[in-house]
Amino acid sequence: MRDLLVNIELVYFIYVRKSTDVEDKQILSVAAQIIELKEFAKRMGLRIAGIIVEKQTAKKPGRPKFNKMLERIENGEANGVLAWLPDRLSRNSIDSGRVIYMLDENIIADLKFPHFWFENTPQGKYMLANEFNSSKQYVDNLSVNTKRGLRQKVREGHCPRLAPVGYINDVWTKTIWVDKKLAEIVRQAFELYATGTKTLDDIAAFLYVNGVKTRGRRRKKGEPKSAGGKQWHASRVKRMLTDVFYYGHFRYNGVVYEGKHTAIIDKALFDRVQRVLTGRGRAQKQATAPQPLNLLVRCENCDCFVTGAHKIKRQKNGNVHEYTYYRCTHKSKKVMCREKEVREYVLAGELVPILQSFALPKDWRDYMTSRLEQDRQTLEDESKATIEVLREKLDAIDAKLKRLFDVYLEGDIERDDYKDRQGELMSEKKSLEGKIERVLTNAGYWIEPMQKWLETAVSICSIDEKTEHSEIARALRKIEGLNLKMKNKKVIASRDAKSHSPQKNSWQALRAAREKTAPEGGNFRSFPKMVRGRGLEPPRPKAATGPSSLRVYQFHHPRINLLNLSTN
Repeated sequence: MRDLLVNIELVYFIYVRKSTDVEDKQILSVAAQIIELKEFAKRMGLRIAGIIVEKQTAKKPGRPKFNKMLERIENGEANGVLAWLPDRLSRNSIDSGRVIYMLDENIIADLKFPHFWFENTPQGKYMLANEFNSSKQYVDNLSVNTKRGLRQKVREGHCPRLAPVGYINDVWTKTIWVDKKLAEIVRQAFELYATGTKTLDDIAAFLYVNGVKTRGRRRKKGEPKSAGGKQWHASRVKRMLTDVFYYGHFRYNGVVYEGKHTAIIDKALFDRVQRVLTGRGRAQKQATAPQPLNLLVRCENCDCFVTGAHKIKRQKNGNVHEYTYYRCTHKSKKVMCREKEVREYVLAGELVPILQSFALPKDWRDYMTSRLEQDRQTLEDESKATIEVLREKLDAIDAKLKRLFDVYLEGDIERDDYKDRQGELMSEKKSLEGKIERVLTNAGYWIEPMQKWLETAVSICSIDEKTEHSEIARALRKIEGLNLKMKNKKVIASRDAKSHSPQKNSWQALRAAREKTAPEGGNFRSFPKMVRGRGLEPPRPKAATGPSSLRVYQFHHPRINLLNLSTN
C-alpha cells in the first residue's frame, strides 16, 4: 500500500469543522485550525486542492459541506483529506462507515492528522474505526450526562430553557430573573386580553408599540423604537398567553413543574386569559341553554323523547312573554304521534309526585344508618379475625418452605421431590395471599354505596313543586330504572317487571315498601322493623361477590318480604 501511494499523486482537501456543542468548547477555533493545518501541510509537502470550513455538529449525518467534499473526491478532484483529528470528520456511525468504505475502495487514498498517525492498511483502518467509535461514545455519554443534569435542574425548580419575554437569563448563575422593563408590559398584555375585547392581533400591536417585536436589524442611533423588527404573529402571541412560566410554573417534556423563578402574573389572571382563548379570543354569542327536563320522559305513543323549546312572544304594545314548551320529538316514521305539547311547569308538576314516591322518610334513614354502623363494626371484626387466621396459615407455609429447603440442602430428598413439594407450597401460599387481599378489598364494599343511596333517597323529601326544575331533573336522573311515559299530558312511571323489579332495583323496592305501608289518602305509618336481625348487609351468593351485588339492598316488613313483592 505504501508503494501504491508513492505511485499516486496525492491531493488533499483541508476539512475544518467547529460546532457549538459543549464537547467542542476546547477544540481550536476555525481560524486556528486552518493556520495549524496549513503549516502542517507545508512541512509535509502536501498538495492542497481547497479548504472546506463547516460549522455544524457531526453527531448526526447530513452535513452538506462534508457530503459535498466526498462527492468531489469521488469525482477525482482530490484523493486525500487533512483534518485536525478524526473526530472532526465524524462522530456518527454512518459517516464513519462511509469514510472507511471509501478507503477500502481506494476512492480516498490517504487521511492525515497532525496528532494521529494513519496508514491505509487493515491495521490503520482498524485503529481509525476505534477512534471514530470513541468519538461517538463520547458524544453519547455526554448526551446522557447532559440530560441527567437537566433533570436535576428541573427537580430543583429551575427551568432549562431560554427566558421568555419579560425575563432574562443570568449566564453566571444559570438562572432566570424578571426583566423589570418588559415584565410590566407583559402583565398589561395579559390584562388586556383577559377583558375579552381584544384579539391576538391587538395584543401583538400593543407589544410592538412597546418595543416587543421580532428580531431584525439593530436599531440605529436616533431611530424611533418602531424601527427594526416586525410585529409578532398571532400564533406567537397565543404561545405567550398560554405559557405557564408567567405564573410561576414551567413545562418540561410535556410535564408541568413548580418553578423557583418570580411570577409576573397570578394564576387567576392566567385562568381568565385561558377562558377567553377557549372562546376563540372574542366575545361569543351564548348558545341557547338546554332545557332542564329534556330527555327524562318518553312519549307513550311512539317511544320518542320529550324535549323542550324556549319561545318568545312579542306583543304590539311592547310586552314580551317567554314560554317553555315540551313536546314529543316525533322522530319515528312508523307511528303517527299526536301527543300535544305541555308547558314546563305542568310537566314539572307531573314529575314531583313520582319523585316523592321514591323519598325515604327520615326515621327510616336514622334506623338504617344505625344498623349500617353496626354492620360496619361487625365486618371489621370479622375481617380482622379472618385475616389473623389466614396470616397464621401463611406463616406456617413459610416455615414449611424453610424446613423443606434445609432438608434439600442436607441431601435428604431428591431434587425432583423438592421441586414438586416446593411448587405445591408456593401455590398454596399464593392462594392464601389472594384470599387476604380479597378480604381487605371486599370487606364492607357495599356500605359506602348504601350510605350514598340513603343520602340521595332522603334528599328527595325536600323537593316539591317550588323547587328549581333543574334540581328536580337532577334527582330523577339519580333514580335507576325509572321509566317515565307521557300520554295526554300525563306522566306515569311504568314498571318493567323483568329489569326494574323490586328484587333487582333498590329504588323500586323502596317505592313498593312505601306503597305497602302508607294508607290511601294519608301519611305512611312508622316502619320500625325494616331488616332482619343480622343487619342491612345484602345476601352473598355462593359464588364470589362482585359488583353485581352492589345494588342489592333489602327492605323487610314484619309480615311482607319486599324483595319478593309482586306488582299486583
